[in-house]
Amino acid sequence: MSYSPKAAQPSIARQQAALRDRLPFSDRTDFEDAARGLVARRVPGLVTAEDGRAVWDNDTYAFLEGEAPDTVNPSLWRQSRLVAEQGLFEVVEGIYQVRGLDLSNVTFVEGDEGVLVIDPLISTETAAAALELYREHRGPRPVTAVLYTHSHVDHFGGVKGVTTQDDVDAGRVTVIAPEGFTEHAVAENVYAGTAMGRRAAYMYGAALARGPRGAVGAGLGQTTSTGTVTLIPPTLTVTETGQEETVDGIRMVFQMAPNTEAPAELLIHFPDFRALCTAEDATHTLHNLLTLRGAVVRDPYLWSRALTEAVDLFGGTTDVAFASHHWPTWGRENVVGFLTQQRDLYGYLHDQSLRLINKGWTGAEIAEHLQLPPALENAWNTHGYYGSVSHNLKAIYQRYMGWFDGNPAHLWQHPPVEAGRRYTEFMGGADAVVDKARGAFDEGDYRWAAEVLSHVVFADPDHTPARELLADTLEQLGYGAENGTWRNFYLSGTTELREGRFGTPTVTASPDIVAHLSPTMLFDALAIQIDGPKAWNEHLTVDVHLTDADERYRLTLANGVLTYTAAPQKDAADVALTATVPGMSALTTTGLTPEGLERAGVRVDGDSTALARLTAVLDPGDPDFAIVTP
Repeated sequence: MSYSPKAAQPSIARQQAALRDRLPFSDRTDFEDAARGLVARRVPGLVTAEDGRAVWDNDTYAFLEGEAPDTVNPSLWRQSRLVAEQGLFEVVEGIYQVRGLDLSNVTFVEGDEGVLVIDPLISTETAAAALELYREHRGPRPVTAVLYTHSHVDHFGGVKGVTTQDDVDAGRVTVIAPEGFTEHAVAENVYAGTAMGRRAAYMYGAALARGPRGAVGAGLGQTTSTGTVTLIPPTLTVTETGQEETVDGIRMVFQMAPNTEAPAELLIHFPDFRALCTAEDATHTLHNLLTLRGAVVRDPYLWSRALTEAVDLFGGTTDVAFASHHWPTWGRENVVGFLTQQRDLYGYLHDQSLRLINKGWTGAEIAEHLQLPPALENAWNTHGYYGSVSHNLKAIYQRYMGWFDGNPAHLWQHPPVEAGRRYTEFMGGADAVVDKARGAFDEGDYRWAAEVLSHVVFADPDHTPARELLADTLEQLGYGAENGTWRNFYLSGTTELREGRFGTPTVTASPDIVAHLSPTMLFDALAIQIDGPKAWNEHLTVDVHLTDADERYRLTLANGVLTYTAAPQKDAADVALTATVPGMSALTTTGLTPEGLERAGVRVDGDSTALARLTAVLDPGDPDFAIVTP
């Protein structure tokens, strides 16, 4: 059954009207900057894969015109209009960006013979379309270098849309990245990749129709492309701040910024252009300290310190700052002002959180009461379109204090289903709770309605009135959210309650990424799939000899845990595998069956049934796991 989105409730309409009156919508500076330097647009704004399916369609955001409707927070509507600007733009003479063809921007820096490509988007299809647009207006310059600013997929996944492994291997193209790039790029998309991918579908509104009652954008970019994800490892690694490199006549001075927005990240100054690439450490939004799809909590202290260092190093010699998202900032004073606002934003959240933590406040209490100072609150670039003050403050608490708030009543709580049953019974049964929740809904208390209705749905997922009212409630919360990813989460929950689960439409753990798993990462990837209880009484050993790397490992399954060691072994294993590193990586797709081993070119000696026993206790992740229901 198909459901139509509902209208905004009066309380949401009043909220939106109050925001229109309070926020400085008359300030058009960002609109002028977002349109500045436009060379041409891609017409149409559609990018397709070889099979004809759409992997990106910016034209679906054409509805973002005029004043925001009541179903969209007017501040988010403004941000989405800015982010949806699509085309090839001149940053300064010799530096160009294509924006609006993916979640991120791709930048082209012109050298003596060709062009340096910075952050080639998520998909090969969108990256190739961006390069085509650039060449259409700047000539058929060859790609002489690729630079990854950091280890997130929207900054490297489209690399094979702008170059080839053969060109890199032949030395015709240099690939530059910060130290630790490949390890972090691969690990993030493999270890918890299934869970992150499922939640990312909520975060980016993958299943939502685009429109005023659906997806309007994610704040950092509109959404993620759904094409082919690739990876070419770097050939030139940046290891320290101040390192200088010249590639194709392009002079670059690097600033290392690890463990800020990404575990491996850097900023780049281009002295000859008086331009600074801030990667993703300074954008026109408050970023995530803990992304809603899930990640390791980022360090706001290091983030703030990195921006201080950027001002100190480059503030006096920079006339334009551009990032891998959003639009540039021009003028030395404006650049310094922008960087210091962003710096103070992360520094304030960090320091004030710790001040209140040391007064005994919990994460939820800090998030509910802490306000930004007026100078930051009134700057558009500090608004929480992607990260939010609320969930970032909870992330800081988690970083320093963990999940436990210190209240012993919260030390051993029931899981959602058991808690839901007990709450529902205490409150008079499911029907009674729904009746009371309907009153809260009518009064505009959507947060409370969502909380109690979720208890009913987890206690009785087939209770139709509870599901319907919870869906309506999440919808209104989505309409009111300034944060693009909050809106997408709420409306995705509404969609699944009304229409059923939509799974994980996009997968970033592509064969190209999996192929770059190191042997130990491959073993770890196997270990986290072991069904512990099923393997309690299993004991087996596997020797692995990687001939091209001259490495040997012993894998042992015992007590439900798969461990490995490179230490020499005196006894023989149950089974021995001889392979190359690429052959072992191929097993992630071919499997440990005799046929899969043969396809991967792996030689098997010893008791091959040990591999069958190992396979029997593997329990891969579920890309369609439930979120808003049990």
